[in-house]
Amino acid sequence: MAKKEKIVFFCLLIILFSAIPAGALEIPPRPDGRITDRTGTLSPREVAVLDQKLAAFEKETTNQIAVLLIPSLEGESLEDFSIRLAEKWKIGQKGRNNGAILLIVKNERKLRIEVGYGLEGALPDALAGSIIRNEISPRFKEGRFFAGIEAGLTAIMAATKGEYRAAKKNSQRSQGLPLWVPLLLILVFGFFMVMSAMGRKRYYHSGGSGGWTTGGGYWGGGGSFGDSGGGFSGGGGDFGGGGASGDW
Repeated sequence: MAKKEKIVFFCLLIILFSAIPAGALEIPPRPDGRITDRTGTLSPREVAVLDQKLAAFEKETTNQIAVLLIPSLEGESLEDFSIRLAEKWKIGQKGRNNGAILLIVKNERKLRIEVGYGLEGALPDALAGSIIRNEISPRFKEGRFFAGIEAGLTAIMAATKGEYRAAKKNSQRSQGLPLWVPLLLILVFGFFMVMSAMGRKRYYHSGGSGGWTTGGGYWGGGGSFGDSGGGFSGGGGDFGGGGASGDW
């Protein structure tokens, strides 16, 4: 009986491990350049512009960023493919893990910023999500893929140097509540309190009555993100699933 159980167990293992590669999308080999376009979206000039931009950034900071455009995930989840890609490409310097990958799945209108361990402090998940929502997705919706990629890369590079502020978009929403509005509310509230106190004194001394009703409100504020990033030489960066996903 024990022998039969072992046979069944090993058969199940064989079936399990043989099924995994069959359903997984093949990861492209690590490219020589920083921009890999498997969709034909970018022109050679656009690829060159982006590559030069990232090369200059790499020279300045030693951080490395790579971009991959593919047409489809073929049924695989975005996050699973992205982390497999990161583990194979190993963008970033060994021991410093200061790499990032911008993955774009054009036909499925999905994208992800995968962040190496060493850049997670400078580029946390919330900030990566903000870059996708504020910089990349709006341009992709307009069909401006080069502009969206360029804006996203610029924001990622700025974030690793502590120069990108996610609150930039939030400040536009707060413009509907000018600074004088809360000040006015405070003054009105103070006026009501003084008048209410005077009314109570009148009631005690002359039998008069008075009453005031005051309202309340909810105030909220935005925040910003940013920190300094590390460096890169390439070929040994580790990733742990940090980053953010989005669509357009």
